[in-house]
Amino acid sequence: MSLIEQAQRTRLAAQGLATQTTAVKNQALEAIAQALESSSPEIVAANVRDCELAQANGLASALYARLKLDAGKLAAAIAGVRSVAALADPVGAVQIHRELDRGLVLKRVSCPLGVLGIIFEARPDAVMQISSLAIKSGNGVLLKGGQEALHTCQALVKAIQAGLAQTPIDPAAVALLTSREETMELLKLDRYVDLIVPRGSNSFVQFVQDNTRIPVLGHAEGICHLYIDRAADLAKTIPIVVDSKTQYPAACNAIETLLVHRDVAAAMLPEVAQALIAKGVALRGDAETQAIVAVEAATAEDWATEYGELILSIRVVESLDAAIAHINTYGSGHTEAIATEDDRAAQTFADLVDAAGVFHNCSTRFADGFRYGFGAEVGISTQQMPPRGPVGLEGLVTYKYRLQGQGHIVETYSGQNARAFTHKALD
Repeated sequence: MSLIEQAQRTRLAAQGLATQTTAVKNQALEAIAQALESSSPEIVAANVRDCELAQANGLASALYARLKLDAGKLAAAIAGVRSVAALADPVGAVQIHRELDRGLVLKRVSCPLGVLGIIFEARPDAVMQISSLAIKSGNGVLLKGGQEALHTCQALVKAIQAGLAQTPIDPAAVALLTSREETMELLKLDRYVDLIVPRGSNSFVQFVQDNTRIPVLGHAEGICHLYIDRAADLAKTIPIVVDSKTQYPAACNAIETLLVHRDVAAAMLPEVAQALIAKGVALRGDAETQAIVAVEAATAEDWATEYGELILSIRVVESLDAAIAHINTYGSGHTEAIATEDDRAAQTFADLVDAAGVFHNCSTRFADGFRYGFGAEVGISTQQMPPRGPVGLEGLVTYKYRLQGQGHIVETYSGQNARAFTHKALD
């Protein structure tokens, strides 16, 4: 089957899915969860094969960490599928209900986008997250994973389609593309695909944007920062720093740079550094940092690098304004955090930092659709226009204006004896 034929099938399946009830979509999600559970041994075995091949091919450690899908991680992802079923249906919500005149009623109603094209590397768990969100929001989805996760993605999609086959939903609503050539072909399918979501580096996202006429929801790299303010509480701050870096260093919401106010650097940095080193973090620092703790020298390139592993750069800054300037220069617009007991400083930080997520006294690792209560996410958008941040169900629907009349014509509201609109809000 050609890619165009597959896209046509997925679009047709999406049209049928768009009219399904919430109960049917939730039934499908439960069927998918059960099929994934039944296929767990095959999925884990496929992932072991991918991991072995990845190690043999020297896959970067950050990508390898994202690739690995053991039984525990798989079980958590399946729980995520069920959590999407528990969410409110985003389709059919009446956002505006207004009488324009007697018998002439306007509604703005949410509806699915159509077909999503998702291009991602390494993370096979994205298959389950994205598929469940697509089903609940009434969208079809064409998935293109990286070659390093090929066998795992094939096993996952096979199980998902088997689950859908037990329901009124056409299994073609979820399809997997498997060759590198199909990536470029997918970008040309503006007749069949309504949104492209690339998940990868800034350069990859830019490449996708430059080579398609399909709208793109950019999920770029995460160069995240934590700023320790002069009014930070050291006992509270150390666990936040450690968690933000080490809880899952390959994640895009892990910090890559630590900024420390000059007034507290000498008192705080030794203990912060000790806690990080104890967790295996390799530290790099500017000259002021090196004067306080023994770390490798940081270069200008470090400030613009997403390590995705246990490496952290440290910079001493003279003020809150300097910290904000550094973040707005080198940050990727993902997630930024401040540790401080000064609420005014926290408010200034929140107002002036340019990022989808701005946190106060908590780990950047909370930037996640599941943790926000979205059930799952198709990605974290770092673009300015909405949807921004973790994109869940609400980012996968658009709306239509529906107008119901009783033979009304515009001429009635024109000219010298024009009838006036009532523009009355309705329940």
